[in-house]
Amino acid sequence: MTTPSGTVRQLIREHHAQLTQSERKFAQALLDDYPGAGLSSITQAAANAGVSTPTVARMVQKLGFKGYPAFHAALLGELQAKVSGPEARRAVWAAEAPDSHLLNRFAEAVTQNLRQTFAHVDTAQFDAAAARLASPEGRLYVVGGRITRSLAEYAFTHFQAIRARVTHLTSSSATWPHYVLDMTEGDTLLIFDIRRYEENLLRLAEIAQARSMQVILITDQWSSPIASVAAHTFNCWVEIPSAWDSNIATLSLVEALVAAAQEHRWPEARDRFERLDALFELTRLFRKP
Repeated sequence: MTTPSGTVRQLIREHHAQLTQSERKFAQALLDDYPGAGLSSITQAAANAGVSTPTVARMVQKLGFKGYPAFHAALLGELQAKVSGPEARRAVWAAEAPDSHLLNRFAEAVTQNLRQTFAHVDTAQFDAAAARLASPEGRLYVVGGRITRSLAEYAFTHFQAIRARVTHLTSSSATWPHYVLDMTEGDTLLIFDIRRYEENLLRLAEIAQARSMQVILITDQWSSPIASVAAHTFNCWVEIPSAWDSNIATLSLVEALVAAAQEHRWPEARDRFERLDALFELTRLFRKP
């Protein structure tokens, strides 16, 4: 039996319909305390969830693991991947790198990231998030972290052209209370958070959710802790042969959401584009052909 691909969280979602009621009870206990609930012995994990040891053994096999040790090792691997810094990431790639040129390995990794990312997007969730991002009824706030702030700025620029009342939070969390002051029920927070996850972003998301806002999270394949308060979570595969993670799949997902939001707002978005172009003409920003 080969080791299943994807995180344990994703495998639970994919196989949820095949699980019995008691197996789903353990699966939910694991999701509620992920991945901690699965890092103890099988006996302790079963007892903590209030199910039998055979129930846990059957569930992990349904997920594609040979047994609980392989399941346990997969969770440990995810935990290690979440906290690894650039040096550790490069060490993994350097140890496993084939003899082919870096460009070929890079292209292969990026292609795989795109394939995995879009294969794991739930279309109903995507449509709901796009409609929410397009809706002018509430204000849209966009924020990113140390690395993802460029993605947040990119998303902000496009959504601001599509709809009104879009705010880009600065990269300094010291200024966030000024934005939070105006956040109300019905608003939306689009937030980017990839490993190593940022505590200030989690706190901001918790405050937004407490104010009855909808949080839309774009994260990596291991999932930011913000997923626990997000209405919609999108996982993007990010590993490449580098000390750094890739934003290519993440950017592609953002562009897909922008395109979907634009369609939701058409022809209002078209009118907004035309008025924006007229303003650009006044500023003479762009060179005429």
